[in-house]
Amino acid sequence: MPLHRGAHPEQDEPSDERRRLALNPFFGEADPTAAMNTAPPRHRLPDGPLPPLTAYRLVHDELMLDGNSRLNLATFVTTWMEPQAGVLMGECRDKNMIDKDEYPRTAELEKRCVAMLADLWNAPDPAAAVGCSTTGSSEACMLAGLALKRRWAKRNADRYPATARPNLVMGVNVQVCWEKFCNFWEVEARQVPMEGGRFHIDPQAAAELCDENTIGVVGILGSTFDGSYEPIADLCAALDALQERTGLDVPVHVDGASGAMVAPFLDPELVWDFQLPRVASINTSGHKYGLVYPGVGWALWRTADELPEELVFRVNYLGGDMPTFALNFSRPGAQVVAQYYTFLRLGRDGYRAVQQASRDVACSLARAVEDLGDFRLLTRGDELPVFAFTTTAEVHAYDVFDVSRRLRERGWLVPAYTFPANRQDLSVLRVVCRNGFSSDLAELLVEDLKLFLPELRAQKHPVSHDRKAATAFHH
Repeated sequence: MPLHRGAHPEQDEPSDERRRLALNPFFGEADPTAAMNTAPPRHRLPDGPLPPLTAYRLVHDELMLDGNSRLNLATFVTTWMEPQAGVLMGECRDKNMIDKDEYPRTAELEKRCVAMLADLWNAPDPAAAVGCSTTGSSEACMLAGLALKRRWAKRNADRYPATARPNLVMGVNVQVCWEKFCNFWEVEARQVPMEGGRFHIDPQAAAELCDENTIGVVGILGSTFDGSYEPIADLCAALDALQERTGLDVPVHVDGASGAMVAPFLDPELVWDFQLPRVASINTSGHKYGLVYPGVGWALWRTADELPEELVFRVNYLGGDMPTFALNFSRPGAQVVAQYYTFLRLGRDGYRAVQQASRDVACSLARAVEDLGDFRLLTRGDELPVFAFTTTAEVHAYDVFDVSRRLRERGWLVPAYTFPANRQDLSVLRVVCRNGFSSDLAELLVEDLKLFLPELRAQKHPVSHDRKAATAFHH
């Protein structure tokens, strides 16, 4: 969640007259004059209650200024589900997932989802794999990182914490949650920079960064920067060679926030999961290409040996013995139930159809953008249904930030951002195609691009010269 500050002293409350006019007289259900009183303050609790419909309308009207989530091509998060899923979620929103003794069937559905994912990701013995639901991939990555650090600490009990500092190797393109993990849990982040046309990790460079203090290497199945898969099998092969040379046995965690729910269905020949003995754990976001509304992720370990027992809390809670591994102790069961519903509803063939449709839209849209002539594709949407593009070398009148700004005028949210070291010279736009983003919507996006390109071409120079605005986009 973003970190917000409270109201500043200089942010005075609106005047009484403005607050009176903030309420539509018709908000008085029977008598329009009944609601013509002063609207509640914004930065402190009001003195008294409001009628429920009045409170609803005040909040509803303000939220109209948010962007349209269906037109948000920046986010990977699911923005559409079937009405039946919404009904189930409404029925379970008051169930606390942690109360497994009180809600045993919800706990059973969570267990089934873990088993289904273990089978989907080719665990050698799905019954031996262990896993849990989380609030999303960020929490799942934190848990996986903790398991890696604890396993390393146990192997180095004679040196840690006195003389050894753990490190984690990853590409510079990792999602920001990995930087948070390293910061919060005092792990050195060793990052492989981008070079030339390589926008993710280099397996050999990653292996060269490893030493006796490396707790693991993170491979990303679906980089948020451009939608490309990192070469997980090659990464494992490089670490196998490292072990042969030095004896260092470095495990791999696969951050499959998006790709772990795409590759099994569309790229079955790709070897990236528990088929590789070096892969110790995998995470995914149920609320991304798992096709569930925001609030659910999954973390799985190959066997119980990869998840140290001392990290698992066994709590005597409400009369039951409950093993749990989580950063959050209270969260609704709605998203887990929605995940099980979606697994049950679609099956393998259904997921394959949904993800293939998203990939087909992404590939088609990428070609249409390229055909405009002003843009160069970095990726084409043929791995994740995501593609990144930039302006061609011949375009000088505008930049990607101008394109993003003009698209926003039409309701589209398309992020523009610069790449990290060593490619800060490269600024791109990225489009995420999700379930619900149809070919019709893609055509409308292209039509809007065509609409304002003549105006952009007529500019004397790009509008924004503030390079501080050109920051990397992590989503």
